[in-house]
Amino acid sequence: MSTIDIRRKHGKSLKAAKAAVDKTAGAIGEKFGISSEWDDDTLHFSRSGVNGRIHVGKTELRVHAELGFLLGMMKPAIEEEIHRQLDKNFG
Repeated sequence: MSTIDIRRKHGKSLKAAKAAVDKTAGAIGEKFGISSEWDDDTLHFSRSGVNGRIHVGKTELRVHAELGFLLGMMKPAIEEEIHRQLDKNFG
């Protein structure tokens, strides 16, 4: 099993950061067929072969995902897309 673990500082309010995470998750979800659901300040996402979460704190967010064997081979592309969407939505 392959793991993605990304930490990113942000300067947004919690509400604005969660909205930016929604945009990020929406774009990634469309590209990779991932569904997501909020539980307080943590967005949980999943599909066959991946389970993860994005926790939004006051000054930092953390993306953590466990990839199954097949998606593990796509880890570089998935990580690159996550970084690209975070850059786009968090500036």
